[in-house]
Amino acid sequence: MSYFRELPDLEIPSFLPHKKSSRDYVRVKNLFRRVKFLDWLKDKAVLYTKFQIPINGRPDTVADLLYGSPDYDWVVLITADIISVRHQWPLSNRDIYEYTETKYTPEKINAIHHYETVEVRDENGRLILPKGKIVDSNFKIIMPPGETYKRIGPEENTIFTSDTTGEINPVIGVSNYEYEVGLNEKKREINVLDRSYLQQFLNDMRVIMKYDESSQFINNKLARTENTRLIGP
Repeated sequence: MSYFRELPDLEIPSFLPHKKSSRDYVRVKNLFRRVKFLDWLKDKAVLYTKFQIPINGRPDTVADLLYGSPDYDWVVLITADIISVRHQWPLSNRDIYEYTETKYTPEKINAIHHYETVEVRDENGRLILPKGKIVDSNFKIIMPPGETYKRIGPEENTIFTSDTTGEINPVIGVSNYEYEVGLNEKKREINVLDRSYLQQFLNDMRVIMKYDESSQFINNKLARTENTRLIGP
């Protein structure tokens, strides 16, 4: 991940057992230095492109696809406002199955998690009920009896007629596995930086990463922290 090459360095007092004196320093990356997009920039649609992460896609493969190099995986993550890849990046098909199996146990992986509505339209195509609303299993809607309606869902385009009481039950059960897969799929759509702005983004970041002159300043890529082990006169 070339992101760490972009970070400036710090010299800190050495805590290594083989140090020669209390004046020894070690050079490390300044992990406290980080960048993020300003909140107001998130509304600048011209900077971003909607992107659907492919199945089994990783930050490095997405970066290679978008920017021609896997080294820009950190650009993908920063733009998508992803801090934890483990929790915010979509899992592979195998991983989501194993995750669900661990979370619910193998015996309950296909148990009903909740019930939700399917889309219902009348014979003229007008929307009667949107899909995805969480409801009870016995949820019903009252419709004029004898009319036909189109149910859009697992039983695609099924035509059914309301009974004499005018009630229909447009509900499906969603299993624990289907629920977790649904959450995982929502993670696939992310904002990515438009390729035409990549170089400007890199240039601006390198400016931000430079140190300003101070008592700890050595050069714009290196600073030295105070050595509390040294005793003044």
